[in-house]
Amino acid sequence: MIIVEPKAGYPSDHLVDREYTLVQSEWYKEHDYEAFLNGEPDYVVFNGNDYGLTEHPLLAKVGDTVRIYVSNAGPNEVSSFHVVGTIMDRVYTDGNPRNIQYGIQTVMLPASGGAVVEFTVTEEGDYAIVTHQFNHVAKGASAVLRVTIDGTDHGGTAMSH
Repeated sequence: MIIVEPKAGYPSDHLVDREYTLVQSEWYKEHDYEAFLNGEPDYVVFNGNDYGLTEHPLLAKVGDTVRIYVSNAGPNEVSSFHVVGTIMDRVYTDGNPRNIQYGIQTVMLPASGGAVVEFTVTEEGDYAIVTHQFNHVAKGASAVLRVTIDGTDHGGTAMSH
C-alpha cells in the first residue's frame, strides 16, 4: 500500500488518535493460472496473513478516533469492508478528501479500490473487522480492533457488538 496524503491533510486530522493500514488480498492455488482466472480463492486475507490480526489485534482506547487506510488489492474479489459495532463517521473514497461520506456502515471496495475510514470507539471490547462477504471471512479475511480503557492489550475477551 502506498499512502499519498493530501497536501492540506484531511479535514479530520486533528480528531484522529490511531492510524492503521489494512490490505485485503487473495491467494489462489499455487502455479494454477486457471484457478487464478476462474476459481474461488483458497484464502482471502488482511495484510497477507489469514487471521493474523485476530491473534495480534489492532489496539485503541475508549474514546479514540481510529483511522484505517484500507485497500482491496484483489485481484478479483469485491470487499464489503465493515467494522462490527461501529458506524464510520467519515469515509474518504479512494483517499480523496473531496470524496467524503458520513455515517457509513459498510464500504464497498472493488478490486484495486481503497478508502480512508474513520470512526470513534466508545466502549471496551473486541470489534471484528471483516469483509461482509462471509465466505471470505471463513478464508481468513478477519481482524480485531481491541478497545480497552488504556489502549493496551490485556489479553481481551471477545465481546459482540
